[in-house]
Amino acid sequence: MVDYDTLAATLDSLTAGETDEIALMATVVCEVHHSDQRFDWTGFYRVTEPELLKIGPYQGGHGCLHIPFSRGVCGAAARTGEVQIVADVDAFAGHIACASSTRSELVLPVRNAAGNIIAVFDIDSDQPDAFTSEDADRLGRILDGIFAAA
Repeated sequence: MVDYDTLAATLDSLTAGETDEIALMATVVCEVHHSDQRFDWTGFYRVTEPELLKIGPYQGGHGCLHIPFSRGVCGAAARTGEVQIVADVDAFAGHIACASSTRSELVLPVRNAAGNIIAVFDIDSDQPDAFTSEDADRLGRILDGIFAAA
């Protein structure tokens, strides 16, 4: 399990003073991906035009290059602005199978200081029901501290 206090402190130290979103995303992905064995694929999908997500920095196998807001777990998080915790991706209507090994998924909307969704943070697991509300809450606070800080 993730030591969220250590992860938050490490990311705070690594990202202090950085304003480039891609550099921040790459750093977050690296640290989060290696923080827990449950995390099989970890990455950002960036909002690059209205209603469209495009792959950003990630760790793991190849991800989907484009995801419309109308499709999949990532699209649902971008469209609704709400965290998506999916215990069984096969039971999620419209799930996009970027990797056949994915069994469960956690997707968090990422907002900038103005409150606009600039990306979603996607974590896939090859284990069913791998994510908890604590994962969502703690990761959400970390993301807010990095991307929504004024």
